[in-house]
Amino acid sequence: MNPNPRQLLLLQAVQAQGSLTVDQLADKLGVTLQTVRRDVQRMADDGLLTRFHGGVRVPSSTIENIAHPQRENLHAEGKARIARAVAAEVPNDCSLILNIGTTTEAIAKALMQHKGLRVITNNLNVATILSTNPQCEVIIAGGVVRGRDRGVVGEAAIDFIRQFKVDIALIGISAIEMDGTLRDFDYREVKVSQAIIRHAREVWLAADSSKFNRPAMVEVASLTQIDRLFTDAPTLDPFTSLLRDAQVRCHIATHPATQP
Repeated sequence: MNPNPRQLLLLQAVQAQGSLTVDQLADKLGVTLQTVRRDVQRMADDGLLTRFHGGVRVPSSTIENIAHPQRENLHAEGKARIARAVAAEVPNDCSLILNIGTTTEAIAKALMQHKGLRVITNNLNVATILSTNPQCEVIIAGGVVRGRDRGVVGEAAIDFIRQFKVDIALIGISAIEMDGTLRDFDYREVKVSQAIIRHAREVWLAADSSKFNRPAMVEVASLTQIDRLFTDAPTLDPFTSLLRDAQVRCHIATHPATQP
């Protein structure tokens, strides 16, 4: 297609932010939701954009994730709501493992008022955040530090995780495919996440709505290995059916104004 000036502005806005909701695009462009949806559909059909429930993002690569500074700003409000919902369910005086990702970093911030936590992590950003909570003991996995996001990966990290059995693993993910497969981009990170899942009594997945039906290369796990899902919007089929069949308890972190 040859985008018109409005569509070019829409494309530029999404490229600048990584992703935007339909409502945000309508506000930015000063047009109706119907106009935005029509433009988005045309550009998605031509591969210029990728749609997800309630919004649109730049097309995803299956081999490389979006850069960490950009991911920090993507769906920041939704991640904050998810983080608060997770924190509300985490009891004091328990053991946790948090993996790599901007969503788990948001969860770490939401846990700052908790007491008696023992937290194991392969995410130096999580460790930095929670180490300022005097009521929290932080244990850092050893291994290779991935400079782009300060994640710790590699065999040494896996061996370290194997020493523990924690109450709850709080994990983020890059992609949830339509068959219920959880995927990520770096096989070294995936190996650590798999160890985390195996060494937790419960596994809680925190994933905003943009992660559904997104491609990534390496398989981490399946929804059948998850006990709870925390997300920021109601799920659609086939994910609703997959979650029900897997008996995953689903928490929808809606905006406070929409809560009953």
